[in-house]
Amino acid sequence: MQLYGESVPETPEVPEPQVRTLDARSLRGIAHPLRMRMLAALRHDGPATASRLAERLGESSGSTSYHLRQLAAYGFVEDAPEHGKGRERWWKASHDGMRFDESLLYDDDPATRGAADFFLHEVATIHAQEVSTWLGNAHTWSAAWRRGSDLSDFTLHLTAEESLDLIHKMHDLVNGFRDLPPAEGRLPVRVHTHAFPRQGARARRTS
Repeated sequence: MQLYGESVPETPEVPEPQVRTLDARSLRGIAHPLRMRMLAALRHDGPATASRLAERLGESSGSTSYHLRQLAAYGFVEDAPEHGKGRERWWKASHDGMRFDESLLYDDDPATRGAADFFLHEVATIHAQEVSTWLGNAHTWSAAWRRGSDLSDFTLHLTAEESLDLIHKMHDLVNGFRDLPPAEGRLPVRVHTHAFPRQGARARRTS
């Protein structure tokens, strides 16, 4: 990791995020609203027990326990014995994130296509909920953090290849902020990116 500036102490290199690419089997294992919320909670907040997740998500511990076992069967979570005390079973996320392969939307199996469609719509729902939660609580944050937030949209005229290039460049830019050294006031920040053609634009351009 290259650091710039004068008299900056050397910091250990941050490992690359472990990202799992979804296939047809694993997609069917994660395409469930509670499982997706539980996995996100483990990634964002760290290891937890079924009862802690149940309290956090407003579910029964029996339900979270069952879905944790299902997530483990598909390789999304694993035991976190270093956190356990007594008979408590702690769980942690097995990966830092997931990568969706768009070919799953065109799979020959209708069940896989349905799971892919559900998964993407649930991701969009989670994003919308996060934005709504922020807007509802923004007044409780400092002016500095309100200035440091963003809710913008843009319309560009691009080819599909140019759109993909833009997505890669945005992801590279965001990932460039992953290895910042510890600093006072640094908090987890959620960054959403959406890029898609406008509905109806193709019809107007081809008519």
